[in-house]
Parts: sequence; structure tokens; C-alpha cells
Amino acid sequence: MIRDTIEVRHNAAAHRFEATVEGWLCVAAYTRVGDVLRIHHTEVPPAVANRGIAAQIVRAAFAYAEKHGLKVEPWCSYVRTYMRRHPDTLHLLPADFPFRH
Repeated sequence: MIRDTIEVRHNAAAHRFEATVEGWLCVAAYTRVGDVLRIHHTEVPPAVANRGIAAQIVRAAFAYAEKHGLKVEPWCSYVRTYMRRHPDTLHLLPADFPFRH
């Protein structure tokens, strides 16, 4: 359940989307390969877990990809699950990316 909207920042130098919640750093890290963001890790510390923070960060990453004409490869299990639960995001997958939904 999302309790509060958080401010998500794109930290391009660190290759991640991030938010600080109650002093805890929460991230979705990626590698950019051409026009593709390979999101390979999401992390929300247990102290602030189960608040929908990861979902907000992933949505921000997807919005960035969409705005910049990028595709998204979900290398992280959380991001794969998110895309399965939100089929409206599947258009961001590269055509040749193996993905079962």
C-alpha cells in the first residue's frame, strides 16, 4: 500500500533512480545499453519496506524511459513482477527480450 508520494530522483552518474525515505536510500539501479535501460536491482531497506516505494521508483524509471524513447529490460525479479502486474508497461520491452507474462 502506498502511503505517501515520494520524490524520486534520477541519479544518472550512479545509474539509478533513487529516493530517500526516513533517511534510508531506496534504489532501482540500471545499466544503459544503447536505447535500453537494463534495470538489474531494486532495493528498499526493511525499515521502510511494504509502503509501495519500489513501485514508485520503478514507475519513475519507466516514465523516464518513455519520455526519452528508451526500452526497458527487467533483469530484476521485482521489475519483472511489476510488469506482469501492470501489462500497460509491456510496450517498453524490446521486441527481442524473452519475457513470459
